Amino acid sequence: MNVYDSDKMLEILSKSGYSSIDNPDDADLVILNTCHIREKAGEKVYSDLGRLRKLKTKKNLDGKKMFIVVAGCVAQAEGDEILKRAPFVDIVVGPQTYHKIPELLKKVDEFVKAEIDISFPPEEKFKLLPQINIKRNQLSSFLTVQEGCDKFCTFCVVPYTRGSEYSRSVEEIIAEAKILVSTGVREITLLGQNVNAYHGMANNGVEVGLDYVINKIAEIENLDRIRFTTSHPRDMQKNLIDLFGYQEKLMPLIHLPVQSGSDKILKDMNRGHNINDYKKIIHSLKEARPEISFSSDFIVGYPGETEKDFQSTLKLVEEVKFSQSFSFIYSPRPGTPASIKNNQIPEEIKKSRLHDLQKVLNNERSRFNSSFVGKKLNILLEKFTDTRDEFIGKSEYLQPVKIKCRESLIGQTFNVFVESVDSNCLNARLVN
Repeated sequence: MNVYDSDKMLEILSKSGYSSIDNPDDADLVILNTCHIREKAGEKVYSDLGRLRKLKTKKNLDGKKMFIVVAGCVAQAEGDEILKRAPFVDIVVGPQTYHKIPELLKKVDEFVKAEIDISFPPEEKFKLLPQINIKRNQLSSFLTVQEGCDKFCTFCVVPYTRGSEYSRSVEEIIAEAKILVSTGVREITLLGQNVNAYHGMANNGVEVGLDYVINKIAEIENLDRIRFTTSHPRDMQKNLIDLFGYQEKLMPLIHLPVQSGSDKILKDMNRGHNINDYKKIIHSLKEARPEISFSSDFIVGYPGETEKDFQSTLKLVEEVKFSQSFSFIYSPRPGTPASIKNNQIPEEIKKSRLHDLQKVLNNERSRFNSSFVGKKLNILLEKFTDTRDEFIGKSEYLQPVKIKCRESLIGQTFNVFVESVDSNCLNARLVN
């Protein structure tokens, strides 16, 4: 989501004459687009601001200006606190107000006074975001269709930093998708904090779900692949599950975070599903598309997690056989119910459990990758490797695939024959 938002900021600012550069030393404007999901991400913001302060001071001494903007979820959560800790910051904007950066820059430049806007107007933001045809040589792109969350899991700050669930209209989404494809994009990933909770309006005024949006986007010529993330088990409806069985452009990989393998922990997290519910969804998806694979998110060391609870998580991993996953130590987030529980888990236990979990997850990923050796696999060829003697593509399951072939094949999807696995990358050759 932050990658998508950052791209949109660049589009907005390009109308004011800005373009992106790689070196902050030469920047007139620096934007930190921030994440508040874990404590480490929040701490990094102030560390980066400390470095930027020195650059801004040096520029000012040379008679030049540098504006610093803090955007995103840390900005939304901490607001005025950022200006107290870092008074040299010029603008603070939340995820729903970054479209106002150009007008806020004018105010700061004119009145030399820091500006802050952390309101929640998603409808306004999406209506004002420019539909600019910027060529970035991207073959894969993100497209936000839904924002916010109404689930209020006890560990999560998203409802407080992104606001309540909001779905864009089908018309807006299709228009943006067509622009992306016109710039050369061949793969679109639909984004949402709870993307499968999408309930937007079609042109006839009828409320529709994510399956409808995917089928409409699939009609766009030259778009080869569609993905969506992140899904919530509570919103995994039959229409969307069935879609995997017949929509050929929908890739056979779904990210479906479970967080824990323990019903007790899931209940305390306020997830609204249990392990039996989750397994039924997995079974239904396999019935719809037998070759489908699954990725997930896991939190270890949630308050009150016993060794028995943790073992239930390991058991679920071995049963479902996730092709890839993200796993984290529980990080207390200010303002969330879980952060004030009195049964917090010691850090050394959390670290030990994360190590054990990641070992099992990595084994499952290796097993999944190795299962393709000696088989055909469809890839989207994207670019040269760093050594420029091979090319690298992306499989339907998001695996990187190395291959020697013609440069003219970049941007095309085709089958390859997998010969070996090197770390997390597949090595392949063209199918004769």
